Amino acid sequence: MIKFILNEKEIATDLPSGFLLLDFVRYQKHLTGTKIGCREGDCGACTVLVGDVVNGEMEYRSMTSCLLPLGNVQFKHVVTVEGINLEKLNPIQQFMSDEGATQCGFCTPGFVVSLSGFCLSKEAPTYENAITSIDGNICRCTGYKSIERATAKIAQLMQQKKDGENQIEFVTKHHILPNYFSEIKNRLEGLRENNSEDSSKKKNRKILGGGTDLYVQQHETMVHTDIHFLFNEPILKGVKVSGDKCYIGAAATVTDILKSDAFKKHFPRTTSHIKLVSSTPIRNMATVAGNFVNASPIGDLSIFFLALDAQLMLTDGNKKRKIALRKFYKGYKDLDKSPEEYIEYIEFNLPKKNSFFNFEKVSKRTHLDIASVNTACLLEINNGYIESASLSAGGVGPIPMYLANASSYLVGKELSAENFSAAIQIATEEISPMSDARGSKEYKTLLLQQLIKAHFVSLFPELNFEKLMID
Repeated sequence: MIKFILNEKEIATDLPSGFLLLDFVRYQKHLTGTKIGCREGDCGACTVLVGDVVNGEMEYRSMTSCLLPLGNVQFKHVVTVEGINLEKLNPIQQFMSDEGATQCGFCTPGFVVSLSGFCLSKEAPTYENAITSIDGNICRCTGYKSIERATAKIAQLMQQKKDGENQIEFVTKHHILPNYFSEIKNRLEGLRENNSEDSSKKKNRKILGGGTDLYVQQHETMVHTDIHFLFNEPILKGVKVSGDKCYIGAAATVTDILKSDAFKKHFPRTTSHIKLVSSTPIRNMATVAGNFVNASPIGDLSIFFLALDAQLMLTDGNKKRKIALRKFYKGYKDLDKSPEEYIEYIEFNLPKKNSFFNFEKVSKRTHLDIASVNTACLLEINNGYIESASLSAGGVGPIPMYLANASSYLVGKELSAENFSAAIQIATEEISPMSDARGSKEYKTLLLQQLIKAHFVSLFPELNFEKLMID
C-alpha cells in the first residue's frame, strides 16, 4: 500500500507505484482544480506541493503532478489547490483577483500553488525569489504583468515575518494557509512509524529516480509498473564534503545542488548555471543520477559533471564498483551498467583555489527547454599557464562528450587568444553533430565554437578574449 496525506486526509491506495499523482487526484479523488495541460512538466497547470520532514522540520517543494508517480509521495504531504482554501479567498488568491491576474483561469491553480510554496519556503521573502517560485508556470492569455504585481504583494506580505519565526506558524497565524498545516509534521511522523515497507518486495522492481524524462518517453508503460524509487531513499540523498572531495547521493535533486553550501562556495556561479536547467518544479524532482542514466546526449548535468571528472559508485545491492562518468557512455543510450546496477553516489574532487569553472547552454527558448548545445569547462591556472583543462559538450554527438583532444591541447599552454582559438578548432574536429529539430550539424558546430569562446570570455574578461577569432 502507498500511504500519504492528501491535503487534510490520509490516503492509502494499492494502485501501482508508477501511477501518476495527477490522474490519482483528478480521477480517483475528484480534485479537479489540478489541471491537465502538457503532461510533460512544461506548463505548470498541474503543480502541487509535496511536503516532507527534513532535519526535523517540514519542507515543501512544488512539483508537476503529471510526472510525479505515487511511489514518490510515499509518507509525504501532497497539497493541491483545494488544500489551501480558507472560508474566503486566502491572501494569495485575493491578490491574484485584485490585480486581474487571471482570464481563462486554467493556469491560475498552478500559479497559486507555486506561490503558496514560496510562502512556506525558507528562502528570503524577496520579489526575486517569489518570481523564481513561479518560473515553471506558463500563462497563455492573461499576460504576466498582472501576475507579477500580485506576486510583489505576496512578497511584501511575507516580509512581515520576523527573523527566526517558523514559516508554518506565520502562514497559519496570519490566515495565509489553513491551520491544518501545523499538524502535518506529527501526522507524517506517525504515518512512518506505523508503516514500513518490506525490503524484499523491492527486488525485481524497476529502479527509478525522479522519472521526469522517462515518464514523457514511456508514459503508458510507466503508469502500470510497480517501481522501486531511489527518490525516497534517505541514505541516497544529500550533498556532502569530506576533505577535498564532494559526494552527491544518487537521489539528490537538482535543487539540492542549487541550495548546497558546498556548491555555492566552490562554484560561485552555481545559481546562474543551474537555473539554465529546466524549471523549479522539475529541479525539485529530477535526480542527478537519473540525468546520468537517462544518457541523453544533451543532459545538462551529464555535461556539467563530465568536466569535473566525476566518478560513479555503482551497486547491485551486494557488489560495488567505481567507474568514471567519462567511461560510462559506450554509445547512444548504451551504458557500462548491468540492468541490476544503479548509481549509489557520485564523487569528484573539489576545484582548487586557482581553478575556474563555467557552464554554457543554448536552447530555442532561454529557459524551460532542452539544449541545442551545452558545454562545461574547468581550467586550473598557475602563473598565466594552464596546468589542467577539461572541456565537455552535449548535442554534438550520440553521447555526452568529454572533449579529450581539446582538453589535452590546452595543458601547459599560456592563457592566450591564439591557444584558445586552436583548442576550439581541435574541439570542432572531435565532434559529430547530426541535423535535427534543434538545428543543422553546421549550426551546432558553430554554436559549440561560440560557446567554448564564451567560456574564456566569461572566465577571463580582463584578457579581452572577445576578439578571439573563430574560422
